[in-house]
Amino acid sequence: MSSPTPDALLGPADIRELAAALGVRPTKQRGQNFVIDANTVRRIVRTADVRPEDVVVEVGPGLGSLTLALLEAADRVTAVEIDDVLATALPTTIAARMPDRAGRFALVHSDALHVTELPGPAPTALVANLPYNVAVPVLLHMLGTFPSIERTLVMVQSEVADRLAAAPGSKVYGVPSVKANWYAEVKRAGAIGRNVFWPAPNVDSGLVSLVRRTEPVRTTATKGEVFAVVDAAFAQRRKTLRAALAGWAGSAAAAEAALVAAGVSPQARGESLTVEEFARIAEAASPRGTTPAPPEEEPRNQ
Repeated sequence: MSSPTPDALLGPADIRELAAALGVRPTKQRGQNFVIDANTVRRIVRTADVRPEDVVVEVGPGLGSLTLALLEAADRVTAVEIDDVLATALPTTIAARMPDRAGRFALVHSDALHVTELPGPAPTALVANLPYNVAVPVLLHMLGTFPSIERTLVMVQSEVADRLAAAPGSKVYGVPSVKANWYAEVKRAGAIGRNVFWPAPNVDSGLVSLVRRTEPVRTTATKGEVFAVVDAAFAQRRKTLRAALAGWAGSAAAAEAALVAAGVSPQARGESLTVEEFARIAEAASPRGTTPAPPEEEPRNQ
């Protein structure tokens, strides 16, 4: 792999110049905040443990700050961008600033929530500055759709990072925590200041590392069945599981039977359960046909 030119990455002046040329203003609707600091994107790539053999998928590349840093380190990068103007401009930026790596870059112009296949070799890593308003559903969709992704590092709103990495018993442990843990070992991997973004957001950002489980959760229940239990448990998180799962199971008595069979106290609450315990509940119920089939698409606001 040839060395990149020293000025290949984008700085604050480059970002503003590119944006002005394209007539682009970051929009709140799409949660756009562009990273303007080259040291930050290189830090993200290091923290993500991107390797020379990696095929990286990036969601929401924007003007290409992180994309260029990923191309320095990875074998290939595929970027998924929904914005028409940004999607059209990015290949030109790559070709101009890193011409020797342009052949290793691919663009998918689409909503990441609807992407079911990617060009080229299967991705081994996901690295992204995820738009705040769709961070969790995009992350879960990508992990669920592309099982070849072994390592993930996402930059998200700090509060979302806390929820994703929360352990059972935590006040912020909830649906994102459990569903992310279905796929991976999850941990906080650092904090990112507001001044590295344009425009500067009103919230702090955090890095979350997800390493794919070497052994999936052991259960005869499907992912959809397990996630249906999780959704029901946290829809009324202050209630006991006997009450919270009554609608899911068909009655409070049926919920209690499934809980007892799974070795979970009917008086417990969802925030105290591991993903394995949720799986046991789904497994205990499925032979009786009480588990409703959930929609496959992740809810947008968890």
